[in-house]
Amino acid sequence: MRAAGAMTDISLEGVAAAMVETDGEVIHGFGETAFRPFSEDERRVLRAARGRWGAHREAAEIVETAQAEVLAGFRQAEIIGLGGPVMAHEPGGRGSLQPGNGALLAEALGRPVVWDFAATDMEMGGQGAPLAPFFHFACARHIGARGPLAFVDLGGICTVSLVDPAAARPEEGGVLLAWEAGPGLALLADLLAERRGAPVRSEGWMEAGGRIDTDILAAFLRDPHFFRLPPKSLRERRFSSLIEAVAALPEHDAMATLTAAVEAAVSLSMAHFPRPPLRAVVSGRGRHDEVLMGMLGDGPGFPLQPAEEAGLDGDMMAARAVAHLAVRVVRGLPTTCPATTGVAAPVGGGQISRPSGRFA
Repeated sequence: MRAAGAMTDISLEGVAAAMVETDGEVIHGFGETAFRPFSEDERRVLRAARGRWGAHREAAEIVETAQAEVLAGFRQAEIIGLGGPVMAHEPGGRGSLQPGNGALLAEALGRPVVWDFAATDMEMGGQGAPLAPFFHFACARHIGARGPLAFVDLGGICTVSLVDPAAARPEEGGVLLAWEAGPGLALLADLLAERRGAPVRSEGWMEAGGRIDTDILAAFLRDPHFFRLPPKSLRERRFSSLIEAVAALPEHDAMATLTAAVEAAVSLSMAHFPRPPLRAVVSGRGRHDEVLMGMLGDGPGFPLQPAEEAGLDGDMMAARAVAHLAVRVVRGLPTTCPATTGVAAPVGGGQISRPSGRFA
């Protein structure tokens, strides 16, 4: 099927959309991409909605409008996958809150829309995230990986997947291991928004020349999240206190300290690998930043490689992941498993909304 996916990262830059041709198991090709940025006024509304469990009507309208605008150009898509932004996330509690309505989008676009991927997983005891590992498994096979491969996403939240492409199916035991490593670019975007109202979609957030506050960094690394074994996910605002901790620092020092926190979270997470992968494929906008990538260096015994060097588009991995998952949902295939979210058994999550009010 030709599937288009739309995804909004927690950094609230905008809506990324991308096409993938897949049967939900094998990737047969990639297609067009598009991006619709949020305006500064839209970002202010969305930032104010994060962490709140109440009504999000204004935020939902912004997200729905942006999704409809960017996806209108994907006329060859037979099905749409819809993801994010996650405004609040509470495993074992109230679930995962994402503004936007797939049923409305199905009517607007005249095609089936698969959305709300996390709900079924969380109802069965899973943490609802991360959701991309099954796509990562398909990517590893698509690029011809001959051994274990890691996928590291330096997005608003940093996530890690370890995949073994030699297996027949991703839900088999020992094939996948995934987790949310820690906070990512959302922290730096929030800091710049508060300090100077800078546009969120920019490179070089993580500026060189600042001094890392080692006391703040040490306190951050004592968080219990880093001592839990994967799979594991984050509550959406878990590390928002870091912004408060660096509030009194000069801007360059605050940026350096937050950058060090992102790097430390990712580096610590690599200790969870049961064996070193052949390499780690890095996606997300953080891969563009030379300071962060320089701090990460190589993993313990394996190189870190930007997604483009592996033949993948690192800016569109999340969008293509939801497109791939949408096809898995309509085919009745699992989208999460115990090793990716801690769910009790492999489960296919996602609500299918069809045009003209027909739901399946």
